[in-house]
Amino acid sequence: MTSTLEDEAMLRKNIAAMLREGLATEVWPRAETSEDVNTIVQRLRTEGTDLRAKLAIAGFTDHVITADGLEQPCETCMYYLVNRRFCELPELMLPVDPEWSCRLWRI
Repeated sequence: MTSTLEDEAMLRKNIAAMLREGLATEVWPRAETSEDVNTIVQRLRTEGTDLRAKLAIAGFTDHVITADGLEQPCETCMYYLVNRRFCELPELMLPVDPEWSCRLWRI
């Protein structure tokens, strides 16, 4: 399991670098309805393993986004695995940092 955690840590660093370097992502509009979520998830499915495309479509940021007065960090999302610092949304399955955010955030 160590190699998996090490691999995830390396991927998390690579993602952080992409976001820090200004990767353009679709932060808005947020996925507020089931229809919005389904549309975004379908787009993610068509991208396969293209990491940059997944990050862009999901609207990842390396900072917390506030929408409708509610902060939406990864660490409070239902898909976030705290001990692993990981997003388990099947279409993403990515290591993330707690203060990051994406437009598929859910309570």
